[in-house]
Amino acid sequence: MSIPSAVKSTPIQGRQQLADYLAAGEKPREAWRIGTEHEKFGFRTDDLRPPRFEGERGIKLLLETIATRYGWDVAREGENPVALSRDKASITLEPAGQLELSGAPLETIHQTCCEVNSHLEEVRSVADGMGLGFLGMGFQPKWRRDEMPWMPKGRYKIMREYMPKVGSLGLDMMTRTCTVQVNLDFSSEADMIKKFRVGLALQPIATALFADSPFTEGRPNGYLSYRSHIWTDTDPDRTGMLDFVFADGFGYERYVDYILDVPMYFSYQDGKYIDLAGQDFKRFLAGELPTLPGVHATMKDFADHLTTAFPEVRLKQYLEMRGADGGPWNRLCALPAFWVGLLYDDEALDAAWDLVKDFSREERHALRDGVPKHALKLPFRGGTVRDLAEEALKIAGHGLKRRAKLNRNGADESIFLEPMIEIVHANQTPAERKLELFHGAWNGSVDPVFREFAY
Repeated sequence: MSIPSAVKSTPIQGRQQLADYLAAGEKPREAWRIGTEHEKFGFRTDDLRPPRFEGERGIKLLLETIATRYGWDVAREGENPVALSRDKASITLEPAGQLELSGAPLETIHQTCCEVNSHLEEVRSVADGMGLGFLGMGFQPKWRRDEMPWMPKGRYKIMREYMPKVGSLGLDMMTRTCTVQVNLDFSSEADMIKKFRVGLALQPIATALFADSPFTEGRPNGYLSYRSHIWTDTDPDRTGMLDFVFADGFGYERYVDYILDVPMYFSYQDGKYIDLAGQDFKRFLAGELPTLPGVHATMKDFADHLTTAFPEVRLKQYLEMRGADGGPWNRLCALPAFWVGLLYDDEALDAAWDLVKDFSREERHALRDGVPKHALKLPFRGGTVRDLAEEALKIAGHGLKRRAKLNRNGADESIFLEPMIEIVHANQTPAERKLELFHGAWNGSVDPVFREFAY
């Protein structure tokens, strides 16, 4: 949800105003929507290298051509196109030129899948003529960090300089990862709390099901979701499982307290990003930042600051499920189906909460820390994560059937869970399938992944 212009410049008077901003996301059930975002790696089809920003095969020309051909509005930073928008959807640039579709808020997964398909067709129709392709995976399988390009966006320059000060893998997160996530609504503070807790507790299950990042620089890296592992050494101030969400008294105000303790990256002032990396937002509220003396934070600054925390589930005026690796088109529809099935049906939400409510803090962390390497095969309570995944998928399937949102052929949204169900039945993640190919048909090369798994 974008902030109305009148609100953007509103000075922040106190903590309650920030809690009220989060609460303003509350919507009645009939207004609940599904927002799906996914990122993908671009590559040149002849040498598999990531495209630069400039040039006749660059991201800049790709964006401008998509905009002209398909009626997208262009947002620029200086002279450079950095985002496209159309009908409440946007296409944005990640730091190394990964292309992200931030989908419109839609009513059903059927609509989400149509949106994903038409987007991929538009991108492919332009990319083909430029000798470019796009790949959905969690981590760049071939190229080193220093071989990745950087896009000319002000906020990325600030993050690029700050990341190495707080973790060893932040630059990899920026340049070499891709995710798919879903953004979902809530009706009240109590509803938000329950969904947040279920989302956090089951996020490792989504990570396991979607694990698809087993290669680094052309070799197996020892992980199934290396993308998920990267978040464990990116920046401890703004990542993780947020144990306080499970504590008594959690709500909007407690989340505001957390966000105010997250160090800043920037403030966007007069069309420019001001580097405030590591500084204290609370001092910004008081007008005491040495870089911006006497300048007080506005609601726009707070909304921007909310986007600079990266926990496994993130609260804005909706909840973001952030644990999954990027993947092929059918998994881009499967992730929203999984979470909508669990969270948008009361009976399913109750069943999902029953599944996780007695997990201890240690168990939640053991799941989070273990699934990047072991995924579905991670031991848990006398079984494995696969058992949890199977149960979660059953609950989600029943939830989607009860929602009874049918397509033209009379099928409900549970059809989109099929890729996940197949993964659980085979007990083989997408990463394990690619490792099998690497050691077999691909003869120890990752190059075939760009051909066989491109969109």
